[in-house]
Amino acid sequence: MKKIELLAPAGDMERLQMAVAYGADAVYLAGNAFGMRSFAGNFSPGEMRDAATLCRARGVRIHVTCNTMPRNEEIARMPEWLEYLEELKADAVILADVGVLALAKKYAPHVQCHISTQASIVNYQAARAWHDLGASRVILARELSLEEIREIRAKTPPELEIETFAHGAMCVSYSGRCLLSNYMTGRDSNRGACAQPCRYQYALMEEKRPGEYFPVYEENGETYIMNSRDMCMIDHVADLMDAGVDSLKLEGRAKSAYYAAVVTGAYRHAIDAAAAGIPLDPVWRDEVEHISHRHYSTGFFYGQPGQFTEDARYVRDWQIVAKVQSCGGDGNALLTLNNKFAVGDVLELVGPDVRPQALTVEALWDGDGLSLEEVRHPQMVFRMKLPCQVPPLSLLRRRADLSP
Repeated sequence: MKKIELLAPAGDMERLQMAVAYGADAVYLAGNAFGMRSFAGNFSPGEMRDAATLCRARGVRIHVTCNTMPRNEEIARMPEWLEYLEELKADAVILADVGVLALAKKYAPHVQCHISTQASIVNYQAARAWHDLGASRVILARELSLEEIREIRAKTPPELEIETFAHGAMCVSYSGRCLLSNYMTGRDSNRGACAQPCRYQYALMEEKRPGEYFPVYEENGETYIMNSRDMCMIDHVADLMDAGVDSLKLEGRAKSAYYAAVVTGAYRHAIDAAAAGIPLDPVWRDEVEHISHRHYSTGFFYGQPGQFTEDARYVRDWQIVAKVQSCGGDGNALLTLNNKFAVGDVLELVGPDVRPQALTVEALWDGDGLSLEEVRHPQMVFRMKLPCQVPPLSLLRRRADLSP
């Protein structure tokens, strides 16, 4: 079976480093303008250059998002940005506006053009039309079934690549085209600033009864009527590959470096197992339960995903406590602290291709070798002995209910 590309989110340099270390074939990121995640850290031109250098050294492709719908004053600045991406040798630009596509062909002729999910491609004729205009890849709308994707694959040129989302948050509106946030808060979801009002709990208020609220219920009494489930296709990677998908995309540029690491590592093992025709080891399947998420579904691939209407909380059962800077063959490691812990605590170790394993903290030392009972200052550097040698950017985590 043809191996599929694993495309991971990189909201800033730390998240990029994690995605690369944990097995991404490609990353997608944005500059300070034109991207659809204005609350991610994003990359300045200098940081973008550093990101491209890192990715090239590791054989990882870099896709840059320019998928907002730019207004007149913004489109005037687009040629300069595209020329920079050409000079940077970015692998692809992700766009949704036909005008941006025309500019990309002119000012970044060696950069591939990928058509964003914001373009709502749901049929083979639309995919063909974008290809005729010069696109090398289409990122299909999340609302498609596997059978619809198979038909699009069968009725489009074989050189046109197909990308689909396989994991992460979903939107109550069609392919993310929503005006609710803009209307209620002034933050435009179509310009990367969604306030997620679909996650709110709503009630009705009758005009002549101010202050008297009437709950809006689903059939079983739940009131979060627009709260979408998250997508999780880790159990069905082989189906995506069999349908002819070329790239499997993980949502989450605004999520944490821990999320980028763990979700990328889990899907790396899922793709490798599917390509080898073997079952996925349950330990890697379980990794997607260790990240912050809402209740999972398989999206629209096998039918309607349904909403989760009881609440809009994230499931947060695990917390990162430290990151490995270096580790010797005897397991003696230098780490950076994220959240405090102490001798006697039970933690879990995970890393790039490191099978998750539990450990009990037996001893701690500061950077000068002095014994400690607890490490408690964020970003402090300390030492401890791990069960085995692990690569840099491995993580220590602990079980903790952080759901709001």
